[in-house]
Amino acid sequence: MIPGLACQGTSKKLFFEIALAEWSLHRTLREGKLTNLDFAATAKNEFGINIIEYVNQFFKDKAEDATYLNDLLQRSKDNGVRNHLIMIDGEGGLGDTDAAARNKAVENHFKWVNAAKHLECVTIRVNAYGEGSAEDVSAAAIDGLGKLGEFASKSGINVIVENHGGYSSDGAWLSNVMKQVGLPNVGTLPDFGNFCIERKPDDHNVCLKEYDRYKGTQELMPFAKGVSAKAHSFDDQGNVVETDYNKILTIVKDSGFRGIVGIEYEGDKLSEYDGIKATKKALEKAGAEVS
Repeated sequence: MIPGLACQGTSKKLFFEIALAEWSLHRTLREGKLTNLDFAATAKNEFGINIIEYVNQFFKDKAEDATYLNDLLQRSKDNGVRNHLIMIDGEGGLGDTDAAARNKAVENHFKWVNAAKHLECVTIRVNAYGEGSAEDVSAAAIDGLGKLGEFASKSGINVIVENHGGYSSDGAWLSNVMKQVGLPNVGTLPDFGNFCIERKPDDHNVCLKEYDRYKGTQELMPFAKGVSAKAHSFDDQGNVVETDYNKILTIVKDSGFRGIVGIEYEGDKLSEYDGIKATKKALEKAGAEVS
């Protein structure tokens, strides 16, 4: 949704644009019912969304395949869809306390910086995880993010960290890392629902230690270059159950953010297609009220 256009059914204008995160369709993609090449057309034709956020694991062997990237870019252009970012997993932790492993992780991300540039994205989302004390992982993450940020800056690409479990889901910890890195192209991707710091070892669905999502979002917003609107379930009025969207979007708006909010549906009560539509409706409703 382009800023300045009214939300359907209301005269209010949204203070943000809406994107679709590819992870919302991860089951459909893994089942082979959809391919990464189909993502742009699906976002536009099924959901009326014209900004998309890729996930690298759905084209993990194609980062340096120019023919594939050209096809992917052309498909987005043919559908009037803007490529915003690529979420990167499986390339190593940029907060790894082993210097050799951390430097390898930094180098592993170079090809994705180049792929993002090729696809006319402006950002890659990375992970700052590592094993060790909060202080040691912080120092390592500052080093790893700094090195990758400097490389990415040459291509005009942002490097952003999501609260994605472990120390990164501690808003104070991650915001301090951002302050210490101090690069204009290194920032955060606050995710409304990823504030679990510690999960039960034998059941990762159970969170043992959770950071307050509203406090965490407020701490991460000064560094945000995107926002991830997570949703799992909805009440009878269509509101997201686990997060008060009005409350959290007020925090987002009050930070001065006027960028892109990506829909990331992860529930299992609705199909992925219905869940995306429900999340979009809830986001538009709350966004209009907050705006």
